[in-house]
Amino acid sequence: MSGDLGQTTIRPRERAPAPLITTAALGEGDVPLASYLGSGFMVGTAAGKVVHLAADGTVMETLVKIDGPAVAFDYSPRTAMTAVSNGQDIFLSRGGSAATKLHHGATPPADALAFSPGGRRLACSLDNRLSIWMVESEATAIRDFAFSSRPVSIRWSGDGTWLACGLETGGFALVSMTDGRAEIVSGFPTPVRTVCWSLPENALFASGAFRIAGWSMTAPPLEGDTSGALETGRAGLVPVETMAAHPQKRLVAAGYANGRITIAQIGARDELLVRPMGSAVTALDWSGDGRHLAVGAVDGTVAIVTFPAQMFK
Repeated sequence: MSGDLGQTTIRPRERAPAPLITTAALGEGDVPLASYLGSGFMVGTAAGKVVHLAADGTVMETLVKIDGPAVAFDYSPRTAMTAVSNGQDIFLSRGGSAATKLHHGATPPADALAFSPGGRRLACSLDNRLSIWMVESEATAIRDFAFSSRPVSIRWSGDGTWLACGLETGGFALVSMTDGRAEIVSGFPTPVRTVCWSLPENALFASGAFRIAGWSMTAPPLEGDTSGALETGRAGLVPVETMAAHPQKRLVAAGYANGRITIAQIGARDELLVRPMGSAVTALDWSGDGRHLAVGAVDGTVAIVTFPAQMFK
C-alpha cells in the first residue's frame, strides 16, 4: 500500500517465494482429495483412511476407515455424509459414524463418487455405467446410465440439474437430471480425466485439451452446439490433466502433465502462472473460502498453495 495515496497495488516480487508446504507421501500414484469444512481438505490414503488435512499441511484426525485403499470418496457438508470406495465396494459414513457398505448387488469397479449439492443423491461409477442413488435414509438406486467407456470423474452442477462425467476414452458425458437425457461430448485429443463447474459463471470445464476447454450452460455443448464455448487461457503443447473452478470468483485453475499450474479468468486469455513445472498434476481442489488451492501430484504428494487476500481483485 503506497504511503502517499493509500492505494493498494500488486508489485513484482522482490524476494524468493516461500516454498510450497508439502506433506509426506500418502500413497502411490493418484492421491484423491476433496475440500472439507472452511479451509481444510480430505485426503485418501493407501491404508484405507480418509484423513483431515489442514491448510498448513498438517495431517489431522482420521475421518473414515475402510478395508482396502481409499481410491475415491466424496463429502457432503449439507448432510455431513462421506462416501468412500476401495475400488470394489462403496461405504457410507454419516456424521463420523462407522462406515457401512452400500449394497448394489454385483461389485464392478467403483472408482468415482459424487454427492449432489443437497447431499440427498449419490452418483457412482460402476464399470461402464453411472448409477444414481437416493441416500437420504435407506440407500435406493433411482437411475442408471450406460456409456461406451468407464466414467473416471463425476461432477454435479451447482443446482443439481446436470451431471458431467469424464470418460476413460471418448470425451465426457453430459447428463440432464431433469429429463434423463445423456449425451457424449467428444473430440478431445487426450482422455478427459476431470470435469468441473463454475457456480459464479454457470459454466462447465473439461480437461483433455491443449488449453482450458469450457462452455456456458446457457448454451450447453449438446448435439455439436459450440455457441457457448468460452475462450479461456492460452493454448499450449502440453494437455490439461485436471482443473478446478474457484468457488466464488470467475477463475479456473488448471494442472498440466508437465507439472505446470495456472489460474485463468473465465472467458479471458490472461493467465497467472503458479508453478512452471514439476511432477504431473493429477488433482486440484479449492478450499471452501477460495484462499487455498490443494494440488495432488503423480509422485503421491499433496501441496497447498495459499494466496494473499489482495491477489484476486
